[in-house]
Amino acid sequence: MSGLLSALILLIIQGSLAQRVRVEPEVVSYPGQTVTLRCQFPNPGKLLTQVSWMFEQTNADRTNIAVFHPSFGANYPTISPLSGRVSFVTDPPSLENPSIKIREVKMTDEGRYICEYATYPSGNEQGVTSLVLLAKPKNIATSVTVTAGKTPVIVARCESSNGCPAANISWSTALNGNVTMPIETKNPDNTITVQSAYMLAPHPSDNGKDINCTVSHRTMTQPETFPMKLVVEYPPQVKIVGYDNNWYRGQTNAYLTCQADGNPVPTTVTWKTLSGLMPETVQVQENRLVVQKVDDTVNTTFICEVRNSLGYGRDQISVFVRVTRNYTSFRLDPAFMKI
Repeated sequence: MSGLLSALILLIIQGSLAQRVRVEPEVVSYPGQTVTLRCQFPNPGKLLTQVSWMFEQTNADRTNIAVFHPSFGANYPTISPLSGRVSFVTDPPSLENPSIKIREVKMTDEGRYICEYATYPSGNEQGVTSLVLLAKPKNIATSVTVTAGKTPVIVARCESSNGCPAANISWSTALNGNVTMPIETKNPDNTITVQSAYMLAPHPSDNGKDINCTVSHRTMTQPETFPMKLVVEYPPQVKIVGYDNNWYRGQTNAYLTCQADGNPVPTTVTWKTLSGLMPETVQVQENRLVVQKVDDTVNTTFICEVRNSLGYGRDQISVFVRVTRNYTSFRLDPAFMKI
């Protein structure tokens, strides 16, 4: 029990000593700026002999970047990654206020900065400041032209490049697809590029549907949203309309219309008959087939074939020519008959 109490007292004493070096826990800056890292040892009550600043990157060793001794002055090691850009704020420096400034801050300067005093007789005491570098990312989003099919493919991409910290990417759409796991790539300058994609088994009806990518980042006052429309290509989908099952001999100006939808836009429309012979009374006007006067030769199957760069689609309809027009008989309401 006494051993545990002694250890606890030692931790409390060490903690109080460490707190005597006054620094800012975190300093935030942007690349290219000059940043000041403050350090002070107020009311030490002991002899201060030297102060050193060290830089520690993530998963890296500490490196001395600035040292001050009252008798030997200031020294800035040339092997430091901050050589030529770091200096004490005051000239000459003092042990009471050995704050430093770093000019033209780089993304690679992000990390922990340790201000360490050599004191007598208690030894070294230090304070740690985390320097956080922010970089506003460049954000882009694009839809991907795809062909309709049953296999899920990437239909839209969103990228936030060269930011720090990593950006957050989200998607909003009424489509029934899935968002891929974001891919984060750390660049040589410590910035991060985030890539995200939306996957879908594209159907022709998805062409032109809305999808939005939204990027959020600490450096942005509000999220940036990229509205997009899907681009799904597919062969023509064809339907013949205009036949009401009541064409009769002598009828004039009957017609069929070949409706086609495709992406890319269909380029050719071809009318045929199942027999191979087009009746003389029929005129072809692009996607319309006009019968000037219905006779028994129109008693056939008409085929409309439409093509685009991806292929073709077709529809057919069989016309039955009646001898006379089939007039619809009207039924009177029994209640009306009783009046």
